[in-house]
Amino acid sequence: MLLSERFKGYDVSQMFNDLRQRGKEFGIVFGDLSVLSNSRLSLEASEYARDMGKHEQFHEKIFHAYFTKTIDIGNAEKLCDIADGCGLEPVEMMHALKDGRYKLRLDEAKKEGLKLQLTGVPTFIINDKHKIVGAQPIKAFTDILDKISKAQD
Repeated sequence: MLLSERFKGYDVSQMFNDLRQRGKEFGIVFGDLSVLSNSRLSLEASEYARDMGKHEQFHEKIFHAYFTKTIDIGNAEKLCDIADGCGLEPVEMMHALKDGRYKLRLDEAKKEGLKLQLTGVPTFIINDKHKIVGAQPIKAFTDILDKISKAQD
């Protein structure tokens, strides 16, 4: 789906300008993303990577592929290419994606997300009650941590 369709009424270019500014601080480069990929397959692929002990590496590569290189992470072949770059077996990953072995695990995670009333990613939950949703500046975290600290005094 086109980002402009998904976020009608929003200035998508301004959203990415903001992300680019925040990303610079951490050395993250955001490309000119125009398509919102269906991330379900990439989530299933991530579970395969988790089971193979390569989740962190794969996770990094997926984010880089999508946000910097603007690769469609809803495409199984492209996911397998990314897997190969992480030392994962692309043929085995393709089998895992085709046989749906991670669908139940993701369905359970989705149920948990609904129970926690998650509305976006990333979401950080601190002390089971404070939520930070989306790509937020460091100040959002320090403000909540300060608030918690003061409440405990």
